Formats: sequence, structure tokens, C-alpha cells
Amino acid sequence: MQNLDSLRYPIGKFQYEKPFSAAERQDLIAAIAELPIKLTELVGKWGDDRLDTPYRPEGWTVRQLVHHIADSHINAYVRTKLALTEENPTIKGYDEGKWATLADSQSDAALSLVILRNLHQRWVTLLESLTEEELQRTYYHPVYQKTVTLSELVGMYAWHGEHHYQHAYRLAERNGWLGHTV
Repeated sequence: MQNLDSLRYPIGKFQYEKPFSAAERQDLIAAIAELPIKLTELVGKWGDDRLDTPYRPEGWTVRQLVHHIADSHINAYVRTKLALTEENPTIKGYDEGKWATLADSQSDAALSLVILRNLHQRWVTLLESLTEEELQRTYYHPVYQKTVTLSELVGMYAWHGEHHYQHAYRLAERNGWLGHTV
């Protein structure tokens, strides 16, 4: 059994140390664009037994994970628009752990996979249109007491998508599910 930290953070924790170059940012936006397709290809045909398997001990199920990604990325999309239309708005934090226990987190994972595909198409269109000046626009996160630039947001959510994708992928790898749909 792997240690709990490597199961919890399979690609490490997000770190933002310096502004991204234009080329790095394009790669990050491409990762955001690709996530819904990758995730759907991985879990889209899984049955309830797999979707209801926790990705780690005391972790969310894959179903909850898929719904969480949609919830989180909806919030990120709204934060992007707020930062572009208001001066350093204070955004609303939310308790993702409690959200993951609400009834809709037990619904068909396909609902959130469809949301992600459409949401990411709109979000990527918006992100690709941003100028260097717009990428420096900010919002304030009261939970972390931190000002976040849109450039940092791009990196954070490219990481977030891959982080959770790897939770599901590595679970599938450990259980011998890769290449086998059920």
C-alpha cells in the first residue's frame, strides 16, 4: 500500500512560484481544455461499483470526485468572470467536503462530465482571449486571505484537474481497470 500522502497528492501540491510565460500558460490552458475528454474516457463507462470506490482510504468516491471537479471548476469560471468585471472582488469560499455529501453528489457522474465538457469549452474560450494585462486582474480569497491573479488561477486549475484525474487513474491502475470497462 502506498503512503497516504502519495495517494492524496499524486502529483504533489500546487505551487505558484513565479508568473507563467505565455507558452507555459498556453500549455496550462490546453490542459484545462483536455481534462473533460480525458476524464470521460477514463471513467465515463464505469459502472456503479467502480464509481462508488474511494480513490484512497477515507477519501471520496470517484463519483464524488467527478462531481467535485464540476463544482470547483464552476466556481473557478465564476471567479474568472468576477475578476474581469470587478476590481479585486472578494469571492465566496465554500466547504467542498460538505458539498461532496449533498444528494447531487450521488447522482449519475455523466451529469458532471457533460457540465465539465461544456463549461471548459466556454472557460477556455475566455482564457484564450485574455491579454497579459487581463491575466494580472485579481480576486481576493477570504478563506486563504490571499489575492489571486487570473494567471495563477490558470495554473491552479490545470493542476487541480490533473490532480483529481490522477486520483481516478491511479485507482484504476491499482485495481487493474485500465483498458477494461465495466
